[in-house]
Amino acid sequence: MTKLRPDLQIIADNIVPNSRVLDIGCGDGALMAALRDQKQVDARGLEINPTNVATAVSKGLSVVQGDAATDLAAYPDGSFDYAILSQTLQTTHRPDIMLEQLLRIGKQAFVSFPNFAHWRVRTSLFFGGHMPVTRLLPQTWYDTPNIHHVTVDDFRALVRAGKFTQEGEWFLSGDKQMNRGMANLLAEHAVFLLRG
Repeated sequence: MTKLRPDLQIIADNIVPNSRVLDIGCGDGALMAALRDQKQVDARGLEINPTNVATAVSKGLSVVQGDAATDLAAYPDGSFDYAILSQTLQTTHRPDIMLEQLLRIGKQAFVSFPNFAHWRVRTSLFFGGHMPVTRLLPQTWYDTPNIHHVTVDDFRALVRAGKFTQEGEWFLSGDKQMNRGMANLLAEHAVFLLRG
């Protein structure tokens, strides 16, 4: 069994068995396979990278190639118990519309993202004067898929503005969970569970 990334493990731990799940930007399908094998979840995936799609399909997973920015509109309202968007929100052109789509398609939505307000990011900008390269943000500024620099506090504000209900939140420092105190400064990664 493959060990999941820490944010994906949090999501897996909080999915109800026998649920219907859409994993948007599912990569190679690691989370979907774990949910299928451990929780008997009916997991479907949407992935833009054809190599990742082929890898996921070779694992016996139901994954289609597509672009979430345009293809989510084809899914009917309330089709899934959960919609999952992990480490992808910051790469979308309109994160606000993406959240609306997630919560239209799913009764609940998990969203995870790197926190651009983490103290290492701030330090790199303040003292180095340049965009940081870290373990969670490994590309240089000109080679990154990240087009929005979302922070924990920015995301919370977006949730309030969209009038969504926050059902849960988890924060990671390194690969370990941390408490929510000063998460905007100390968390490298955030996971939120929302309801429309």
